Amino acid sequence: MTPLDRLRIEKAAADCGFEMTPAESGGGLELRSAHFPEAVVVRQVGLAAFAVVAPNPLLLGVTDGAGTVTVTGFAALYDVLRTAAAHGRTQLNRVADEFHNETAGLPRTTEAERLVVQRVGQNLFRAALLNYWQGRCCVTGLDIGELLRASHIKPWAACDSDDERLDVFNGLLLAPHVDALFDGGWVSFSNDGRILISNVLPAAAAEQLGVTPDWTIRNLKPAHGRYLAFHRLHELRKAP
Repeated sequence: MTPLDRLRIEKAAADCGFEMTPAESGGGLELRSAHFPEAVVVRQVGLAAFAVVAPNPLLLGVTDGAGTVTVTGFAALYDVLRTAAAHGRTQLNRVADEFHNETAGLPRTTEAERLVVQRVGQNLFRAALLNYWQGRCCVTGLDIGELLRASHIKPWAACDSDDERLDVFNGLLLAPHVDALFDGGWVSFSNDGRILISNVLPAAAAEQLGVTPDWTIRNLKPAHGRYLAFHRLHELRKAP
């Protein structure tokens, strides 16, 4: 690894959420963040080619058990590191744990006090989804953060616990019109991300809203499945 490549890797790490100073590790650089415990190691394996190693394959966005991803070019390295940092910050129960820490001393006697606590949870949930989906609508790709909605798959009121309410896999980051359609049960999605359009949504209205069979959510994980199953069963509108 040349000094220049090392500097570029260190900059990529800092830009992508690994803000702690990298350390030497087995011929590569170990990247860490104060926001989650897992480390990621980057090793140069060729001219502008890098092996990224993580203890948990899910950090790298893979589910086949492999804890190593090889990429070529710094743009691809940025993509992998952003994914790893986003997944690291939003692992199961981490958002719920943060919520419990932030609200431990807040009163919950009155409705107004309970709404304050709920708002804390919703803000943490939105931040987690912005991290997980890397600031883009997972259906359309819209990347204007102020317009994006943090949409629960299994609604907040229907969740059995804070762990469910604040589980990043119980959420989709959606453009406003997609959020309205999904939240209202006019559309849902299969476990592999294919859109399911309610049979009570008139075809003309679907066309006006830009709904097409091409709408797809990529990179869904198995953990999304049980929430999507709930949405299809209980939220998707069905003809009487």
